[in-house]
Amino acid sequence: MVSEAVQTAPARVTTPSPGPSKQRDAFFDNAKYAAIVLVAVGHAWEPLRDGSRTVTAMYMLVYAFHMPAFIVVSGYFSRGFDGRPERLKRLVTGLVVPYVIFETAYTLFTRWTDQEPDRPISLLDPLYLTWFLAALFLWRLTTPLWQRVRMPLPLALALAMLATLSPSIGKDLDLQRTLQFLPYFVLGLALKPEHFRLVRRRAVRIAAVPVFACAFVVAYWAVPRMTGGWFYHRDSAEALGAPAWYGVVMTPVLFACSLVLVACFLAWVPGRRMWCTALGAGTLYGYLLHGFVAQGSKYWGWYDPAWIHEPLGAVVVTVVAAVVVTVLCTPPVRRALRFVVEPELGWLFKPRGPARQRA
Repeated sequence: MVSEAVQTAPARVTTPSPGPSKQRDAFFDNAKYAAIVLVAVGHAWEPLRDGSRTVTAMYMLVYAFHMPAFIVVSGYFSRGFDGRPERLKRLVTGLVVPYVIFETAYTLFTRWTDQEPDRPISLLDPLYLTWFLAALFLWRLTTPLWQRVRMPLPLALALAMLATLSPSIGKDLDLQRTLQFLPYFVLGLALKPEHFRLVRRRAVRIAAVPVFACAFVVAYWAVPRMTGGWFYHRDSAEALGAPAWYGVVMTPVLFACSLVLVACFLAWVPGRRMWCTALGAGTLYGYLLHGFVAQGSKYWGWYDPAWIHEPLGAVVVTVVAAVVVTVLCTPPVRRALRFVVEPELGWLFKPRGPARQRA
């Protein structure tokens, strides 16, 4: 979902074929840019939630669909993964190596910001944002299996429901969250260009307005009545203080609600090239880098002034978060940090053998 690492096998919405294409689709780049802005804004809102029911409702609403949108798009662009050597190489350079680098970097950084100098570096326990890289690695590695089984989406949904029943699932590679978000990825694998054309119709755009308005009202009502932890998909039902069977019910309900909001979100995404379209190719950079600003801002006292917790402050925080993540997606940042986010690592792999001679 998040960047060129997500967009492994591009396919244009205007063509029925899922085959590779060198030309990027403006719609998907616009969607990824809009989604990464929502991710950054959501993280920026976290320290403001305690003092504002409105901000908390907005936070809950955004978390209901922004990662599902990323993951659905990630699944859509993973349809071409077939386990060939070049695909596996891309998994290593685009996901495994950045995961190791940023897991280490975030651990060292948060030792300072969280005042925990003894926090261990554990590659099995993803810290903060890095869970998505580990999850995408596992999802993409199992893609051929999901494309072969019958009824893959009901099966993935069943696994997600069972995961909520299992508080014993450990933190290794954030498996609980990987399983609970799995249905969105599997759904993306099953989507075709015409499905995205359906949500981009004018009627859907119009309907998206009252849907989002109603969703906000529901979120506002739910703030004192429901924990937002359900939208993180990282804990079992019992860990969230609910009976185990709640997870079996909440998983399909949240899945359906999130998909409606994802469809409404995509309905608003422009399909033409815009000033932000090129930034869609760099959303992995924005995703991995903005977390340092989000973590550091609390340590640096950016949220200490009282006016920050007022409505004007919330607006300023929102704008600053959007600007910061936008800058982090720009070509200069990508060129400067490509060696850690998208390393080539040609030395690590054997060269491709010569083509077989025809008999």
